[in-house]
Amino acid sequence: MCKEGKLKKVKEFIGHCLRGKFQRARVIFQTMKDKGLEPDCYTYNSFISGLCKEGRVEEASGLICKMLEGGLVPNAVTYNALIDGYCNKGDLDKAYAYRDEMISKGIMASLVTYNLFIHALFMEGRMGEADNMIKEMGEKGMMPDAVTHNILINGYCRCGDAKRAFGLLDEMVGKGIQPTLVTYTSLIYVLGKRNRMKEADALFSKIQQEGLLPDIIVFNALIDGHCANGNIDRAFQLLKEMDNMKVLPDEITYNTLMQGYCRDGKVEEARQLLDEMKRRGIKPDHISYNTLISGYSKRGDMKDAFGVRDEMMTTGFDPTILTYNALIQGLCKNQEGEHAEELLKEMVSKGITPDDSTYLSIIEAMETVDDLEGNDDK
Repeated sequence: MCKEGKLKKVKEFIGHCLRGKFQRARVIFQTMKDKGLEPDCYTYNSFISGLCKEGRVEEASGLICKMLEGGLVPNAVTYNALIDGYCNKGDLDKAYAYRDEMISKGIMASLVTYNLFIHALFMEGRMGEADNMIKEMGEKGMMPDAVTHNILINGYCRCGDAKRAFGLLDEMVGKGIQPTLVTYTSLIYVLGKRNRMKEADALFSKIQQEGLLPDIIVFNALIDGHCANGNIDRAFQLLKEMDNMKVLPDEITYNTLMQGYCRDGKVEEARQLLDEMKRRGIKPDHISYNTLISGYSKRGDMKDAFGVRDEMMTTGFDPTILTYNALIQGLCKNQEGEHAEELLKEMVSKGITPDDSTYLSIIEAMETVDDLEGNDDK
């Protein structure tokens, strides 16, 4: 179609796939065939990539057979799309199988292939295998790029290994690879987990000095760090900075601030943030409501906790295990064991399996009642 100058149709076809409008894309696909224009690898790769991005990897896998039937040979793009799809699903065995099939057909694994596997292995906590993959890259003469370094830094940050993450940053800069917002966001995250907020703020300043514009993800990471470490005033200062920089907050921003308030027992202030979210056109999610329910329950204010639960349900969110656990803990704290047991039955009837936290709350409440009544029969 490009050769015939039909660029508008090509753009339309690719766009539909990327936006997940596969039905309309298939109509164009059929129109191509009806006009005698046989699909090529690029056509199929557009479909396969789009399907994999939507998690429809089995459907994408089936297209390889159609490619072969049409005399087409899958290429590195085809296999990398499928590997990415299965890695995102957590099915690394299937991803490895496609990597092996790819190599057996004489298609060399590329840097993209390795980056996909390294990222997936880090996400699954399989650090040893990730390290082996990096060594294999080196043996094949492949130099890690910015994406590889960001994956590694993010992986070590998630594991709490700040020393190794910053060592990789130095290595990255030493190789002349410019750190990105993704790099700095990961580092700010781990500094927050290590209560090293002065360093996190300094890194945030460095981002701006280097001409990078902070985005919502960087702000949320920094706000989370300050809230988790009890610096709620600094967190709200960052919210103002977001407004000044025209970076719109989202539900994660507000949920983090609400959790910060609730940690300090300031549940009313957290409740006001929920109303502010709505005024700003940000839709609260189940985390927003569960945060408030948990805050009220910890204080034993069960009327308010159940009020938020009811509001949550009217907005279309069903109670989760976190909702029930918070309410049961609050009731048990108020020595309302019978009501807690009723909630436990309701929870089970809705197909939610109680966990250790659920039962421990009830057991502790029963023991408290026994102690008060002088009953030693546990």
